Amino acid sequence: MNKQIKVSQFKKIMLENGKLFFSKETERKFFFFMTIIMLVMGIFVKLI
Repeated sequence: MNKQIKVSQFKKIMLENGKLFFSKETERKFFFFMTIIMLVMGIFVKLI
């Protein structure tokens, strides 16, 4: 039952069999920006 997912360089977000898949690059960018947002929010909370 091993199903291989074909990853295209052009597809950043894929929906297959009701599951959402991200490319490595998209996942890295998402978590990078979320980390920066959390850092800025933490600094903002400390200043108040």
